[in-house]
Amino acid sequence: MKALSIRNLTKTYANGNQALKGIDLSVDAGDFYALLGPNGAGKTTAIGIVTSLVNKSSGEVEIFGHNIDRDIEAAKICIGLVPQEINLNLWEGVQDIVMNQAGYYGLGRKLAHERTEKYLRALRLWDRRKDVARSLSGGMKRRLMIARALVHEPRLLMLDEPTAGVDIEIRRSMWNFLTEINNAGTTIILTTHYLEEAESLCRHVAIIDDGTIIEDARMSTVLRKLQREVFVLSLSQALEQAPTLDGFETRVLPDCELEVAIGPGHTLNELFQQLSERHIDVVSLRNKANRLEELFMRLVQNNQGDGEEAA
Repeated sequence: MKALSIRNLTKTYANGNQALKGIDLSVDAGDFYALLGPNGAGKTTAIGIVTSLVNKSSGEVEIFGHNIDRDIEAAKICIGLVPQEINLNLWEGVQDIVMNQAGYYGLGRKLAHERTEKYLRALRLWDRRKDVARSLSGGMKRRLMIARALVHEPRLLMLDEPTAGVDIEIRRSMWNFLTEINNAGTTIILTTHYLEEAESLCRHVAIIDDGTIIEDARMSTVLRKLQREVFVLSLSQALEQAPTLDGFETRVLPDCELEVAIGPGHTLNELFQQLSERHIDVVSLRNKANRLEELFMRLVQNNQGDGEEAA
């Protein structure tokens, strides 16, 4: 069954900006799907239409078979949304925020309390349940938004840039949690600027640029279009010499940093596993070059080449 089916979806805003130019997208139930693209590509507009926050210009959208034009209430019950911007009531208590969300979906008080405790514990926020949201760190606010989105246990969870501005430790704990709920059956659609995040989590990826889907394939297929990626890792302790890692080239840099080149057929998960086995603690990670930008350039050039041949 399809968790999400989008057919010829368009959106033109009042100022004439055509944000979506007839996109098609199909996400299987149980999949972990990435929607990638630069700022202004149309990712957030597409999410907004699916979640009924933005009116489409034309096209069809179905969520688990429920058409948003004919059966919007049933479609909305299937969805949990974690938006890009933090939109919590910052003066409200952590537990109250999740409990109130449960009430919006008609959960009884006993079940609402059980679910609230379940997800606040899972996201390591139960000890802060009596605190007001404004007292939380940025990463905690992001996790609270995920708990709020999950309290009615939607079949489809949509995350719009959920780890923006979050440090690597919190980001990886969020990755682990999202993987767990996906393995338990929740379909997840993730928008992100971080190709490494999509690579670590997602099985399929669609890439959108200027309102058009320019790639829609398995993650492994898309990654084969990149030849070699280089990352700079900040470590908790300096290394005297570069570690020998199977499938990776390494070079020690000043200031507790390690440069790692990843060749075709190898992933960040493999890298982190080998570093962990050698007790090398990674504090943060950054691209030495923008992999996503490189991928966009390759895909756009390929598309332009195909268009010229067709002409």
